[in-house]
Amino acid sequence: MRRNITCLVGTAAAVALLFGYDTSTAGPTRPTTVIASPATGVAGGAATGTAPSATSTGATTTGSATQAAVKTVTGEAADTRWGPVQVQISVSGGRITGVSVLQQPDGNGRDREINDYALPILKQATLSAQSANIDMISGATVTSEGYAQSLQSAIDQAGL
Repeated sequence: MRRNITCLVGTAAAVALLFGYDTSTAGPTRPTTVIASPATGVAGGAATGTAPSATSTGATTTGSATQAAVKTVTGEAADTRWGPVQVQISVSGGRITGVSVLQQPDGNGRDREINDYALPILKQATLSAQSANIDMISGATVTSEGYAQSLQSAIDQAGL
């Protein structure tokens, strides 16, 4: 009888510890994406107090360096089962220089938590790859797929 009670209490304690264990060791992280202006090397590109126009063409002169104009292109919204994802890119000199997410799933706190973690990684991957051929984020597969679909739409519209 004692053995049965000991086994039962031990099993209950093990199950309680197992369900109480938090598998995340670092918690949600928020990577920071800093984009340096090609002409100035300063984050945000506003070292001289003027930013290039989002829809201008040609080149603008900042000090002694010439900076290509920035063109902004919005991709089509990708409908996912958790909500739409829509990406906007900034293109300068035939390269993607910035990425903004205009729409993202935000129906509940978990959606926001996933997107706070995944979207900065996807943005950085876009700037590194200069294409929509980027890795999906584990745990944010649906958002990653919608992001890549909208990103490809924007890239196609930009003619890259």
